[in-house]
Amino acid sequence: MADASALMEIDGDTPASSRPNKGKNALASDPNSVPWVEKYRPQSLADVAAHRDIIDTIDRLTSENRLPHLLLYGPPGTGKTSTILAVARKLYGMQYKNMILELNASDDRGIDVVRKQIQDFASARSLSFGPTSTIKLVLLDEADAMTKDAQFALRRVIEKHTKSTRFALICNHVNKIIPALQSRCTRFRFAPLDSSNIRERMEHVIKAEGLDVTESGLTALVRLSSGDMRKALNILQSTHMASQHVTDEAVYLCTGNPMPKDVEQIAYWLLNESFTAAFRYISDVKMRKGLALIDIVREVTMFVFKIKMPSDIRVKLINDLADIEYRLCFACNDKLQLGSLISTFTNARCALVAAAAKLCDWLYTFMGLFVLWLTKLIYAVVSRNWFCLMSV
Repeated sequence: MADASALMEIDGDTPASSRPNKGKNALASDPNSVPWVEKYRPQSLADVAAHRDIIDTIDRLTSENRLPHLLLYGPPGTGKTSTILAVARKLYGMQYKNMILELNASDDRGIDVVRKQIQDFASARSLSFGPTSTIKLVLLDEADAMTKDAQFALRRVIEKHTKSTRFALICNHVNKIIPALQSRCTRFRFAPLDSSNIRERMEHVIKAEGLDVTESGLTALVRLSSGDMRKALNILQSTHMASQHVTDEAVYLCTGNPMPKDVEQIAYWLLNESFTAAFRYISDVKMRKGLALIDIVREVTMFVFKIKMPSDIRVKLINDLADIEYRLCFACNDKLQLGSLISTFTNARCALVAAAAKLCDWLYTFMGLFVLWLTKLIYAVVSRNWFCLMSV
């Protein structure tokens, strides 16, 4: 029994650090498990990649303790939430989590939340941490998902607690925010990031992580991000996990987007091949490379802007491609929409032929009149009869 108790004591005294980590604890202790979106999120206003005019304005208002209610809107991944969190860190330091109330779209944000949770936080007495401002901050991320009743209730809360609380509303679609809230806030639009800003930030991450990324791979990352920094970081991390050597082909393969050479080939088939041949070729490429038709439509649409064609034909073609993409978003049949895509280009091709034939007819008419006039001119010069030119 003594031996057994000794063994039990030895097992019980085993330090926790020597035990193998399992589950969430192992993920939390591994720094490599942190997504790069959070790992490289800007911690200060100086670290925000772009929109320097907006950042400098907010920085000056924060430094002068004149921060108004804010309404930040724009596409996702452009730095709206990072900017507000950086403002909170500047105002409150490391204790900023105690001074802000952050509600996201995943939370229930009906009228009851505005009347209870937001009202209680705004009316509560604020705690001061050092010489910094004691004004509390309410952060409503994805504010365009709030109900209309909640927005109408929020406008009264904003007016009532302006002296002690500032409200920051973040949304993608500003037209879903009622005008009464828009007029109470200073609006800033975060446009999609410029390619130079995304490239600069990507180079910083690549250097910090020690990645092997080619110039063509970096160009593909910037192109596919479409001005979304979060999307660019996610593509870079997923491509690095799939391939240690990040090239443009690896980026397109990881994201499932068609490569530029494939888009050019598909556009050539659409503009030159018959309906049956184009349908067979494009279906074969889709099966072999696992491409989605909606991605093909989007890339072909951008390719249409690069080729020369009459403006009326281009407008009709872009309009038809927009209708096809709209139908694909509602899970319509891929084969039917592929046929619609090919027929759209067939109609555009016929319109191009008709326009070219009309131009040729005009040129033939013009050349005929020109030859007739030239003949009469020569006759007039030879015969010195200048009155014949008046009949042309």
